Amino acid sequence: MLDPLSATLSALADPTRRAILARLARGDASVNELSAPFSISQPAISKHLKVLEQAGLISRGRVAQSRPCRLEAAPLRDLAGWLEGYRQFWDQNFDRLDAYLKELQKGNPDEPRN
Repeated sequence: MLDPLSATLSALADPTRRAILARLARGDASVNELSAPFSISQPAISKHLKVLEQAGLISRGRVAQSRPCRLEAAPLRDLAGWLEGYRQFWDQNFDRLDAYLKELQKGNPDEPRN
């Protein structure tokens, strides 16, 4: 069994699953509604939904005969928290690069210019 972060990343590795999550971000949807934009079979969509459900990214309810899917965003929040450290790393590197480039633009006053 994968740890939660690995399960989230694994589920997000597939573009179809990312598209399903993007659709669910707009509101709950049935399996038929989720499968409509794709040219893959209903069983294939169901497999994608199962991966998303196992990763905790969606839940399925029950309304009469329908089982609407709902986005569960907590794993995405956890992923964003993990990624935040790397964003800070890159921000710091870009800030240092920016400072260095500004120093280069000022030029060295001891060095003659052509």
